[in-house]
Amino acid sequence: MNIFLRELKANRKALIIWSICMVLGVLSGMSKYTAYSSNGQNNALFNSMPYSLKALIGIGSFDVTKMSGYFAMLFLYIELTVAIHAVLLGAGIIAKEERDKTTEFLIVKPLSRTSIVTAKLFAALVNIFVLNIVTLVSSVFMVAAYNKGADISGEIVRFMVSMFIVQLIFLSLGAALAAFIRNPKASGSLSAAVLLVSFVVSKITDLTDRLNFLNLLSPFKYFSYKDLAAGSGLGIGIIIPSLLLVAVFSALTYFFYRKRDLSV
Repeated sequence: MNIFLRELKANRKALIIWSICMVLGVLSGMSKYTAYSSNGQNNALFNSMPYSLKALIGIGSFDVTKMSGYFAMLFLYIELTVAIHAVLLGAGIIAKEERDKTTEFLIVKPLSRTSIVTAKLFAALVNIFVLNIVTLVSSVFMVAAYNKGADISGEIVRFMVSMFIVQLIFLSLGAALAAFIRNPKASGSLSAAVLLVSFVVSKITDLTDRLNFLNLLSPFKYFSYKDLAAGSGLGIGIIIPSLLLVAVFSALTYFFYRKRDLSV
């Protein structure tokens, strides 16, 4: 039995649906760009907004009348969507044996629990990678269709690289929680709740610099949108700690899964 292929097949339909939704989401977001860039009145309107309001809706200090600033704003919602997919996928792919009552099927197979988790995580990794590529390609094409200024393809690639790391963090977090909590519904709900709290934290720290220490609790703040748009923001100093966090969550997944009693 090839668990890797089994998981890819089991999640194929969901991946197709998520991919279509991402393409439509990018298309919908980009179609609104003309309303932002149509005239100078919009720029004056955005400049008159209180900073707190701009921070909450994702504008921040970006000039959304320009494509680079507009995509940076849109990226916030793109990243939130794929993060939800990643955390639910991570939780679901580990907890599904409990949900589908197929634990006995795994027990009688000559497979170690380590190999089972490895196959599941690699299948989940393929899923988030495909969704990331779909989002990247659709973003590049949609931006090119609406952009009348300088090319920002390099900026989009940087955003997607940072997004992939955030996907990895939430994927591994969801898997670790599912390995620790046997109830599949509870693990999925808790994973989603942790993600939403993380997102709320990222919005709170946007409102005041005095709470920036809370950014450690939110992967959404690990990469600066402003730096990414400016051509940086992917330094080793943030990539390595982020990947170490993924490694820690993955190690916890293996540990908890090996400790659980699959026969119960």
